[in-house]
Amino acid sequence: MHGWIILDKPHGLGSTQAVSAVKRALRQSGAGKWKVGHGGTLDPLATGVLPVAIGEATKLAGRMLDSDKIYDFTIGFGVQTDTLDLEGKEIAASDYRPTLAEVEAILPRFTGPVEQAPPAYSAILIDGQRAYDLARAGQDVEMKTRAVTIHALTITGQEAAEDGLASVTLTAHVSKGTYIRSLARDVALALGTVGHVTMLRRVKAGPFTLESAISLDKLDEAASGGGIAQLMLPLTAGLDDIPALAVSPDDALALRQGKVLVGKPHTGLLLAMEGDTPVALVEASGPEIRVVRGFNL
Repeated sequence: MHGWIILDKPHGLGSTQAVSAVKRALRQSGAGKWKVGHGGTLDPLATGVLPVAIGEATKLAGRMLDSDKIYDFTIGFGVQTDTLDLEGKEIAASDYRPTLAEVEAILPRFTGPVEQAPPAYSAILIDGQRAYDLARAGQDVEMKTRAVTIHALTITGQEAAEDGLASVTLTAHVSKGTYIRSLARDVALALGTVGHVTMLRRVKAGPFTLESAISLDKLDEAASGGGIAQLMLPLTAGLDDIPALAVSPDDALALRQGKVLVGKPHTGLLLAMEGDTPVALVEASGPEIRVVRGFNL
């Protein structure tokens, strides 16, 4: 049971709750207790791709956190909330509604490297406390800007109002650390109005897409029938972008012992494989190959 279950996380469920659901399903299916972790937090109000790592795949959860993501999201114009989404209370309002042409014209300003202030209602640590705990306690939370990259931002839908757009739906391909709620806020402000996220759906996380995602109902159904292993993707599914390096049984043993291999020159990150068995993520620099992350398989 070393691999990935890709959940299509439903609305209203937190990422930690989703991990707990996978743990319960594993126990119910007779697989026993396994280490489980997720590869990228989704807000409870967000839906979509949530990679859940099981067993040795949890060693790759950090790589998944660092990966690019793709989101579909809708900005509702006219109201800004303290949480920047539907869950919060109104803190600003505007009667101005932008046109589709104005939205199209503004998007290039939000493509490429940008500086972004995360939402006050986020899990970022400030002096050892979560920002959302401070915000809920009524404290003024100053969020420092951070550099993120928005690789692509396109319009995929809109809802008309009498004098412009009531909302616009966008698809964003973003780097790690990007907050879609902040992006929605900033786009609305740049258009001379205010706005908040009314719909947020992650359609891709790293190599994982909605095509391989399953619902919680399907997970529970498989668990009841003892077939949860059939829903799992292999550990290597999270490493599709990394070249494989075939190693001999002797070299595999040496890597498992943390030793440095010396051989043919290579460069960069590689996945050492003994036949069909992943041995380790390794970093090659010239003739030397060093273990970055070993797998106990």
